[in-house]
Amino acid sequence: MRALQSLTGCSVLTSSKISASHVQAFKTGIIVDVFIANNIINGYIKCNELGIALNLFNEMPQRDSASWNTMIAGFVNSGNFLSAWELFKSMKIHGFSFDGYSFGSILKGVACYSYLFVGQQVHSDVVKRGYGENVYAGSALLDMYAKCGTVEDARKVFQYMPERTSVSWNALIAGYTEIGNLESCLQLLKEMEYERVELEDGTFAPVLTLLDDTKFYKLIKQLQAKIMKLGLDFHNTVLNAVITAYSECGSLEDARRVFDSAIGCRDLVSWNSMLGACLEHGQMELAFQLFLEMEQARMEPDMYTYTSIITACSGDQNQGKSVHALVIKRGLEELKSVSNSLIAMYLKSSSNGMEDAIKVFERTDDRDSVSWNSILTGLSQNGLSENALKLFLQMLSENLEIDHYTFSAALRSCSDLAILQLGRQIHVLVIKSGFESNEYVTSALIFMYFKCGILEDARKSFEASPEDSTIAWNSIMFAYAQHGKGEVAINLFFKMIERKVKLDHISFVALLTACSHSGLVEEGQNFLNSMENVYRIPPRMEHYACAIDLLGRAGRIKEAKVLINKMPFEPDPMVWKTLLGACRASGDIEMANDVASHLLKLEPKEHCTYVLLSDMYGHFKKWDEIATVKRLMRDRGVRKIPGWSWIEVEHEVHSFNAQDHSHPYCEEIYQILRELVNEIKRSENFIDPNFYTDYLDDDDCNCSNDLCQFTV
Repeated sequence: MRALQSLTGCSVLTSSKISASHVQAFKTGIIVDVFIANNIINGYIKCNELGIALNLFNEMPQRDSASWNTMIAGFVNSGNFLSAWELFKSMKIHGFSFDGYSFGSILKGVACYSYLFVGQQVHSDVVKRGYGENVYAGSALLDMYAKCGTVEDARKVFQYMPERTSVSWNALIAGYTEIGNLESCLQLLKEMEYERVELEDGTFAPVLTLLDDTKFYKLIKQLQAKIMKLGLDFHNTVLNAVITAYSECGSLEDARRVFDSAIGCRDLVSWNSMLGACLEHGQMELAFQLFLEMEQARMEPDMYTYTSIITACSGDQNQGKSVHALVIKRGLEELKSVSNSLIAMYLKSSSNGMEDAIKVFERTDDRDSVSWNSILTGLSQNGLSENALKLFLQMLSENLEIDHYTFSAALRSCSDLAILQLGRQIHVLVIKSGFESNEYVTSALIFMYFKCGILEDARKSFEASPEDSTIAWNSIMFAYAQHGKGEVAINLFFKMIERKVKLDHISFVALLTACSHSGLVEEGQNFLNSMENVYRIPPRMEHYACAIDLLGRAGRIKEAKVLINKMPFEPDPMVWKTLLGACRASGDIEMANDVASHLLKLEPKEHCTYVLLSDMYGHFKKWDEIATVKRLMRDRGVRKIPGWSWIEVEHEVHSFNAQDHSHPYCEEIYQILRELVNEIKRSENFIDPNFYTDYLDDDDCNCSNDLCQFTV
């Protein structure tokens, strides 16, 4: 019996110890003893040696129910349910008696994989063999039905159980939690107290996950008081659930208070929960401070910790690079989730982050669709549309997974470049791939077609979209707005209301843009004024910018300035740029100077302000002011970023830059331009003949052609 004693008395099982016991039992002949063989099988299973355990099981001259139960449980716990199910059926064929443990183990596997039909067959066996009232089998049945989504069946099993333990109650509560039925969860909680069933951490934790709105704040307080009264507040599962619940109901302060009060009881999930709460509330500095505290407490971060803190660094590239260095030091850069977070962080951190994002992408060997889509979207959003489309074609050639994010980014790039032919080809791929009804893809198709001037096809894409898609409705409103069809856009807005499509702040941006582009000043002002009072959507910065553009296009500059003064927040550069553009259009130089002074303080390195001012001064021939602007740009190291134009001719895209002579048909193009400008000059003296040359000097242009554009 020494082999058995050495096996059962060992506190830490290892494969070598089990093998030694097995050999000794075989040599002494006691391996034929069913009890000893079962213990050795159990030891192999605990060491994840299921193959050896199965071989020994098959070699046993005699087996009992415990032998079968041990093997079935081993396969279930290792995630091999099919093998467990085959053993369960063999056990039945060989005439062995099932017991509560047999049913409990196989039902656990059924629950993990949601094999409801199999579970119903097992339920039939449970009843036939008289185990309907067995606590262990009954609890397993209840758990199986709850996890398979048939909570009412779980409730029936629960009602017929003669003896209910806290495990049974908790399983039913967890089932109702899965379907989001808070009312039933709370009712069960009351019944547990009434029947004096012991409340555990597994009772409260599921319920707390459903409390994710500000209206549940008082309820969380009440539950926390009960948890503290029962002495469960330092159990990790409850502690972490309370932190998350307070955060999701809007109280970061209470979440931090609970977290701080649990010193000595916090696990990694506690730290990650608090970190997630900080990010949820936009408290990036607090998140980073928490991460430093975590390091000082020598709590080893995991993958979730790093992805969270990388997200917190999105607004600060220097901080992000520091975390990136730590990630490299700990050898985690190759993890997909971490590298994807780094890519997203660099793309959001600054306009210069694209290069760093690409480096991370190229260093990642195990890329997934998120990796590819992040880079594709980043290229598209940063104006690198040609690169984005090349990457898209690479994804197609390598048979990589293409989803709605991929199509949306590719179609956006086609919109930016106005490449109709390629856009149509991608549209065909969208239909073949079954994404034509996805609201994000539909929106991208609408944008692509209206940017290419094909409003009819934009409308067809809209008609094919889900009827309740706010994104699609907003996109088609933008389409008509950009084409100067404001009345159509307004009618669409009222149809949204009629069909009960949810309005959002983007809907009003589209609406105000439509009014602005169609000169519907009074209508636009009414919509802005009614946003909060009628539609319960507070105006944002972009809505005021649209309203200022609306007034500016109508020449009502003073009213636009009054509106800025009435804004409930400080105007950002977008608002001032809109007003500066309006000043240029109306020729109000005095106000333009005032607006420009605000902009130059807010964005001293932004070239657009200097160009707008210089262009306006040039129009009024204020050469001294132009010279001042140019000098200011040189002193501040600001350079104008040249604009590009694209045109698709016979399935080929041609790109042009100011002062560009790289096109193979350059001479013919400039000749046509020369003829067109001469026609304009002769047409009623529309333009001063010296317009293109009066304020150019040698520093402005390196081109001998008198048709080149003025560049600051």
